[in-house]
Amino acid sequence: MTRYAIRPMSTPSLAPIAALAAALAVAAPSAARAGPSEPATPAADSDVSGSDGSGSELAEGEQSEGKLPGGVRAMIDAALETGDAGQVRTVLSLARKTHPDGKAEIDAIEKGWKTRQAEAARLAREEKARKIQEAGLFDLWSGEGQLGGFQSSGNSDNVGLSAGLKLKRQGQDWSHALRANADYQRSNGVTSREQFLFAYEPRYQIKDELFFYGLAQYERNALQGFTGRYAVSGGVGYQVADRDDLKLSVKAGPALRLTDFEEGENETRLAALFGFDFDWQIADRLALTQDANMVAETGGTATVIVDSTRTTLNLVTGLDAKVSDRLRSRVSYAVDYDSKPPAGKVSTDTVTRLTLVYDF
Repeated sequence: MTRYAIRPMSTPSLAPIAALAAALAVAAPSAARAGPSEPATPAADSDVSGSDGSGSELAEGEQSEGKLPGGVRAMIDAALETGDAGQVRTVLSLARKTHPDGKAEIDAIEKGWKTRQAEAARLAREEKARKIQEAGLFDLWSGEGQLGGFQSSGNSDNVGLSAGLKLKRQGQDWSHALRANADYQRSNGVTSREQFLFAYEPRYQIKDELFFYGLAQYERNALQGFTGRYAVSGGVGYQVADRDDLKLSVKAGPALRLTDFEEGENETRLAALFGFDFDWQIADRLALTQDANMVAETGGTATVIVDSTRTTLNLVTGLDAKVSDRLRSRVSYAVDYDSKPPAGKVSTDTVTRLTLVYDF
């Protein structure tokens, strides 16, 4: 099962830009009064020949021409301190347009800032690689657990309990994901729903977007008429989007699946697996997730739907609302489809779940 999240880009604060405009309005008349024969003496806080603690040092060996008013320089420093690259570029662009004589100084400030940003990124990558290399087998794992209730329709119309667990370990090139879900209910002393799923998916990152995947999965769903369904698959995937607010990956590959039916029959089929994972952070406290896996079986050829013996689809859509840093509430809707159900069963089961999710 895959997961995706989307977050709209935050709007940077316009305070430094507004303050810069005010500073420029004050600085321009002052510069005019100074006259061509009386160049304005740069303010003490506009000295960029060394570090002033604001993070806008000039590159080593470069000298300030002192052509930026102190107020303008202060606004540049304020933008640099925010760490917002978009805000920094906007303030520097305004400063260049309103003070073209200070272009060399502004260029030096920008060069120094970009150099420090690149160095910080390099050190962060090295530190991450070091931690991964030194990590033990049980280190670097993260995950989530969820517990709640569900309402189902299709082969059953009941309410019950639902539990789930996701674990992931992210390494340098390899990642490992474990996923387990359980829905269980007893009505009047009789088990009316018993559905379990366990999946393990390793991935090897070939390059930034392309990866190999493997999948081993076990399912049990008496309502759909099977006591066990085992599947193994391997193939290629592609990371279409990988941003903080939006993640989308797709994968496809051959699969082999063994199904044990309640009637005692066994069925082994060659199959094709297609899947996608989608996470969209809609807002700071709201996220949409979409996980889908589709397997199309034939008697011995890997085709999808056309002339197939059986096609199954597992689709889960969820909406998360953040309660705290680690706690979320989730509403999810799951569809299990089997194009060739056993006698007496319907093709589609749906489950609506309301759960609390804890991140760790």
